[in-house]
Amino acid sequence: MSSRRDFIRQASLIAPAALLLPDQLFAAKKQTGVGLQLYTLRDLVAKDPKGTLEKVAVAGYKLVELYGYNPKDANFFGMPLLDYASFFNSLGLKSPSGHYMPVQWLAGEGDTGKEELENLVRAAVAMKNEYFTIPYLMDNLRPNLDGYKRLAGRINAAAELVRKAGLKMCYHNHDFEFKSYEGITGYDVLTKECDPKLVSFELDLYWVVRAGKDPIQLIESLKGRVPMWHVKDMSKADPAQQTEVGNGSIDFKRIFSAAKTSGLKYFFVEQENNYVPDPIGAINSSIQYIKASLL
Repeated sequence: MSSRRDFIRQASLIAPAALLLPDQLFAAKKQTGVGLQLYTLRDLVAKDPKGTLEKVAVAGYKLVELYGYNPKDANFFGMPLLDYASFFNSLGLKSPSGHYMPVQWLAGEGDTGKEELENLVRAAVAMKNEYFTIPYLMDNLRPNLDGYKRLAGRINAAAELVRKAGLKMCYHNHDFEFKSYEGITGYDVLTKECDPKLVSFELDLYWVVRAGKDPIQLIESLKGRVPMWHVKDMSKADPAQQTEVGNGSIDFKRIFSAAKTSGLKYFFVEQENNYVPDPIGAINSSIQYIKASLL
């Protein structure tokens, strides 16, 4: 958890019983394939963006959720935006979503941070994303429920600009959103205050479970507003650690039975820690389990 937060501060599964999931989801997964959040390979991609993307494609991933765009210099990991997009496309990869962090916009008021936000939106358009996903909310901006309410307003305002560019706004959770303030959580505020016509949610299944919540209950409460999931497993030996999909304690078959209610369109394998034996080994292990046991 700390590694992702430190970075940001500085910058289908088909169950064996096919009736568990709708035909629509089955068709979608056949067309789009398994997705990977590129943050999983953050150390490798920072050193060798082209070689790492090639390994992702060889592993069998068809979808990639992006991260790491630098709006100041208009590049991904040192590669100019259009060069990165061209190489990405040449591998047959698609990116329905990207994680973009409008730090100045979220912290500001009025038009503060608008230029930064517009730069990020241009990158999302260039990468042919469908969703512009906010991955994190800085600690100092959410000290209480009023902080979450203010942030919801900023997300709504950003979502209007995102919509005008032909994209959809989404928000990705960790576990801190589920901290209770006398019975009300930050996630309650976000899901209530964010305009359902403008803002959807990307449910990180590991962090929901880590927070002691039931993903299915959340999905049912949000009916149709959760088009994307992060699929990462929880270590049986240490719940604070993540592990490869199928190697941990999360019951994905049960959760995926709620795919239709969720409005699920895409899911992305992600692992933030505990690589075994190495990052590429980890993503291979996850996709092999998914294809053998879930698709």
